[in-house]
Amino acid sequence: MHLQETALAALMEADLAAKLARVAALRAGEARGDDDKAWQTVPRIDIPGRPARPELVPVSQLARRSVHSPAGRAALLHAIAHIEFNAINLALDAICRFSAMPADYYRDWLQVAQEEAGHFVLLRDHLRTLGFDYGDFPAHNGLWDMAVRTDHDVLARMALVPRVMEARGLDATPGIQDKLAAVGDTAACAILDIILRDEIGHVRIGNRWYHWCCAQRGLEPTATFIALLREYDATLARGALNYPAREAAGFSRDELLLLESLQV
Repeated sequence: MHLQETALAALMEADLAAKLARVAALRAGEARGDDDKAWQTVPRIDIPGRPARPELVPVSQLARRSVHSPAGRAALLHAIAHIEFNAINLALDAICRFSAMPADYYRDWLQVAQEEAGHFVLLRDHLRTLGFDYGDFPAHNGLWDMAVRTDHDVLARMALVPRVMEARGLDATPGIQDKLAAVGDTAACAILDIILRDEIGHVRIGNRWYHWCCAQRGLEPTATFIALLREYDATLARGALNYPAREAAGFSRDELLLLESLQV
C-alpha cells in the first residue's frame, strides 16, 4: 500500500488503540511507500479520526485549575496529552497531504508521528496513575484549526504549525515543570524532559522544511514568515522565549529578537 494511503488511514482512524498501532506500523516499515505510484489529492479534513471524548470546546470555556489539587494536576497533564494527540494527526497529515517533497521530508514526519505517539502514551499512562484518563476533561482544537487553514500549502504549514504553534511548547515546558516539581510530581517532570528533547527536534524539522520551501520558491525566509503571520492572523504567545531550546531547534538569534519584537 502507498505511504500516503497508510498515513491517511492512520489519520482518519478514530479508535485510539488502532490509531497508535497504525502509526507504529508506519514507522516500523510494515507499510512501505511505493515511490512509483502517483500521489493522490487529499481533500480537506475538518475533523480527523479521534475518539468521542474529550469533548471539544472553545478555549474560553476551559476552566483554570490549580495544580495543587489532584484534579487540577490531572487537567494540566490532560491538556498536554491532547496537544500530543493532535500532534500525531498533524504529522500524519503532513505526510499524506503534501506531494512531491523529498524523501527525507516523509522520513522526518514519520519520525515525528512515532515520537508524538510515544509522548501521548507516556502522558496517558501517567494520568491513569492519578485516577484519570484521556477524555476525562474537555479540550480545544486550536492546533488542528491551523492545520485546516494551511492545508493548501506546505510552506504555510511548515511556517505556522511547527515554527509558531508547536514552538510555543519549547517556551512553556520549563515553567510547567516548575509547577509540577513544586507539588512533587517528579514522574511528570521526567516525561516533560523527554517531550522537550524530542520537540526541539520536531520544531527543527519544521524549520528545515520551511527554509527548504523558501529556497525552492526564491523567497526570503524572514520577510515571508512575517507576511504569513499577518495573512493568517497567527498569534504569537507572549512571554519569555526559551532561547537555548529555540536555537537548538534552528531559530537564529536574529529571528528570536524579531519574534520578541512582534509580541505586542
